[in-house]
Amino acid sequence: MNELFDEALIARNRARALTRNGPGSDFLLELTARELADRLSIVQRHFDDAVELFGATGLAAKAAMATGKIGALRRVETHAGFGEAESPVSVSSYESVPLEPQSVNLILSPLSLHLTNDTPGMLIQMRRALKPDGLLLAAIPGAGTLAELREVLLAAETEIYGGASPRVIPFADIRDIGSLLQRAGFALPVIDEESFTVRYDHIFALMRDLKAMGMANPLLGRSRKPVSRKFFLRAAELYAERFADVDGRIRASFSIIFVSGWAPHESQQKPMKPGSAKMRLADALDPSRRADQP
Repeated sequence: MNELFDEALIARNRARALTRNGPGSDFLLELTARELADRLSIVQRHFDDAVELFGATGLAAKAAMATGKIGALRRVETHAGFGEAESPVSVSSYESVPLEPQSVNLILSPLSLHLTNDTPGMLIQMRRALKPDGLLLAAIPGAGTLAELREVLLAAETEIYGGASPRVIPFADIRDIGSLLQRAGFALPVIDEESFTVRYDHIFALMRDLKAMGMANPLLGRSRKPVSRKFFLRAAELYAERFADVDGRIRASFSIIFVSGWAPHESQQKPMKPGSAKMRLADALDPSRRADQP
């Protein structure tokens, strides 16, 4: 397995984000928490034992509990500082699911799977931790996220230094996520994608928010060479030239893939076996061929 991310750096970035989490900087996590709670609220089930994996400030856990669908909820994090007196956390490495097999009914994964070196392995661990007919709800930043920032950083570095190193992480395509769910053994997967545009006064405000969300560059292949102030100023100029609205504010794109999948259970609906249909598709689509037509 080729590793992309520095796990130790991810943990440090997330810990630093605790001190940088100013008002409004966790907007993406707040939005995700609402969306996951909305999806949970329409499930006709009650989940006695739930876990939030690496949800940072716990917004997803709080929103999920407010639905009334959960009996008890535990939180797992990379640092004890993410906990609160009324909501402590269990500490674990970012690449593991510290749960016993078939021990929980619901797993919430808000904005964390995009930073794992072994995403298929993480999904398999989650599926094994779920009791039969248990549910995974996840939110994963997808392709298109921070596309503008990626473009201008690449252009500025190429222009000034004659080459470029990766400065924005790669994000998965929705089709890739669907394939990974199936490979991990989840049943009845449902995947949809929501795109959001956030506006900033300038690139530096965007980068400040990313650091406050623990999303500073954790790539193992990142350049360790310091860059000049000229580099960031040129990137800011390019951003304003290419992605500013008429009022001068710049746009930043975020694409979030929302995922649900169930641990298999005999009671779940099964697809029909090939050849078992009672009617040909052509007959179903052609009213003139339907049996109930005169």
